[in-house]
Amino acid sequence: MTTGLVVERVGPAASVQDLGRPGWLEVGLSRGGAADRSAFIEGLALLDLPLGTAGIEMAELGGRFRFEASMRFALTGAAMRATLDGERLDVGASHFAAAGAVLDVGAAERGVYAYLQVAGGIATPVVSGGRGVHGIGGLGRLLRAGDMVPVAPDPAPDAPPTRLDRQAGTGPVRLMPGPQTGLFARDMLKSFEEAVFVRSPRANRQGVRLDHEGAPFSTRAQLSHASDFIAEGDVQMTGDGTPYVLLAECQTMGGYPRIGTVLPADLPSVAQARAGEELRFRFVSVDEAEAAWQSDEEVLASLKQARTPHTRDPRDVADLLTYDLIGRPPEDVAGD
Repeated sequence: MTTGLVVERVGPAASVQDLGRPGWLEVGLSRGGAADRSAFIEGLALLDLPLGTAGIEMAELGGRFRFEASMRFALTGAAMRATLDGERLDVGASHFAAAGAVLDVGAAERGVYAYLQVAGGIATPVVSGGRGVHGIGGLGRLLRAGDMVPVAPDPAPDAPPTRLDRQAGTGPVRLMPGPQTGLFARDMLKSFEEAVFVRSPRANRQGVRLDHEGAPFSTRAQLSHASDFIAEGDVQMTGDGTPYVLLAECQTMGGYPRIGTVLPADLPSVAQARAGEELRFRFVSVDEAEAAWQSDEEVLASLKQARTPHTRDPRDVADLLTYDLIGRPPEDVAGD
């Protein structure tokens, strides 16, 4: 039996997403899925959900959602001002919504992509192995006002709320060499590491353009490479030598040379960079890249271990008098 989440208002780029559809490159479909996989998995960890669960991705702008039934939910990713029936909520934490409650999520104050996960999981149909919208692949559509998003029942409605303190990376984005890195001159690779890039306004789920004030980056045969497979994280140099970092919904074939590939652990830093934000890059060895790699299963397990109880200051609890302060354990009184 499913219930629903009513979309009363939503930003222009909100969609149902999961962790993508691996294994479809042969038919020209990139993996897709959440633009910030780390933030998406954080929401799964907060609610004890499996990796295949779908949620809602919001880009730049949030929305207003009404819960048709009581359920737990979590907000992760970009810092968007969020309230539940007018009460301010923390991002990076799980919360409880009563039936009829309204969640209002505003514009991003920091970052780009935010995620709304519900404890039962979004129950839209599985298409080609996933529930996520894939714009380039023509799978699904963006959310719009009036939609009723189906939600499976919360399997553990009495579970205590938890939170995660995400440590955003502050150093250069790590870049591993790829099959075409050697086509770039040594001094050009050094210049790439020394450059201060600015995230261009030209960005979406396909990729992010990087602007800088120096000379363009190119190989001796910039436009004569045979097309081959490309993937998220690859840094392509277009014909004019401008770098683009490919994201979740990138194409599967390309002929522009690639100077390297961003490590999966660092790709969220690029996806979450706002227009005008500075980014720097550092090349690492293949061995260092392999040492930094974690599977989704390992990331989820690690995040579950890092959860802590999520408590609220009683002065911030608007409905404090509705709680049974005598009959319930203290940890329940403090939680959402």
